[in-house]
Amino acid sequence: QVQLVESGGGLVQAGGSLRLSCAASGNIFSINTMGWYRQAPGEQRELVVTIARSGSTNYADSVKGRFTISRDNAKNTVYLEMNSLKPEDTAVYYCNAVVQNTYRDPVTRHWGQGAQVTVSS
Repeated sequence: QVQLVESGGGLVQAGGSLRLSCAASGNIFSINTMGWYRQAPGEQRELVVTIARSGSTNYADSVKGRFTISRDNAKNTVYLEMNSLKPEDTAVYYCNAVVQNTYRDPVTRHWGQGAQVTVSS
C-alpha cells in the first residue's frame, strides 16, 4: 500500500502565495514521476505540473512563471510553491505519484486526498 498525504492549501487573496506538500509513504521501492493536478467545480481534473526523478519538469501554460515544483527524493516528498495566485487557480489540488513497490513490480499511479486552494478576488 502507498499513501500520499497532502498538506498546505487554504484561502488567500489574489496575488498571494501558498505552498503545498505531499509526502509518500508505504511500500515504496522507487518513485518515478510526481506531480500536481487540480480540479475546479464542474471541471475535469487537469495537469498543473509534473517532475521526474531526474528533476525535469512539465508545467501547464497557465501556471508557468508563477508556480514552482520541487521534490526531495530522500523524503519521498513533492512541493508546490504557488505565487501570484489568481481566482482562476481556485480548485482542489491533488498530488500524484508513479510508484514501483519492488524492483519486480510494474509502476502504479497513486493519488492524494486533495487539498482545497481558494483564491479570493
